[in-house]
Amino acid sequence: MKPILEYKDYRLYIQDYYDERKRLGAFSWREFCKSAGFTSPNFLQLVCKGESKLGKPKIEKVANAMGLVGYEKDYFREMVAFGNAKKDSVKKAALLEMQKIALEHKVRVVDGDAFQYYESWKYPVLRELIPMMPGANPRDIADACKEHVSAEDVRDVLDFLVKAGFLKKEGNKAYSQTEQTVIGSKEALPLAIRAMHKEMANMAARAVDRYAPDERHFTGVTLGVNEEAYGRIANELDACCRRVLSIANEYKDQDQVCRVNFQFFPVTDKVKEARHA
Repeated sequence: MKPILEYKDYRLYIQDYYDERKRLGAFSWREFCKSAGFTSPNFLQLVCKGESKLGKPKIEKVANAMGLVGYEKDYFREMVAFGNAKKDSVKKAALLEMQKIALEHKVRVVDGDAFQYYESWKYPVLRELIPMMPGANPRDIADACKEHVSAEDVRDVLDFLVKAGFLKKEGNKAYSQTEQTVIGSKEALPLAIRAMHKEMANMAARAVDRYAPDERHFTGVTLGVNEEAYGRIANELDACCRRVLSIANEYKDQDQVCRVNFQFFPVTDKVKEARHA
């Protein structure tokens, strides 16, 4: 499913959300409506068909049911206003606000042309850190990293980030991000992303002993699933990742770079049949 910022029609967005949930497992319009707090089991289906519309009191309920937070919820709210507006002035105001939100929270998908970005943890971490330290020299930036990196490495990474368009220079030793969020294309970069996952997992393992419990947050659960449950949980983790990014992007005074790992993997073979009486 496309990011919400690529939509202009809220009915199409709701329909695509439903189709994606349906594709990943058992999901119905009745279940969707119930999660949004509606008594009518087909209200949202009628909305998608254009036979009803989403009024202001119901926007928050639907946004919450779809797991939207932060700028995603703001964008959805404006998208509904745009779709429901009768007056051109109202329609224009909503569209301008949508464009503003999209510009502020633009997501860059890294593809094969920027393979190097996923070669090491240094690239994504320094991309986040360098704008927080305007005027800092490479040695200061290197010293702020928990993992070892040299001043020369910082200079090389910075040169790449600027040339590849991940950062732009704002002044003397001051930089800003060209897009607030960067994600990797699973289709274009499978090998590079797998290598990055391994590197970040190793960093997480070291963090268990490196930081006190109040400086890190680790949690996990071991559970039994079937194929349908696996698909639904994987989809929920993807949605959670988007919500985490949305929350982080709400703040403009970041002072530290952190990493969140979502790891969901099998620890046994599939049981073909019961082996006990």
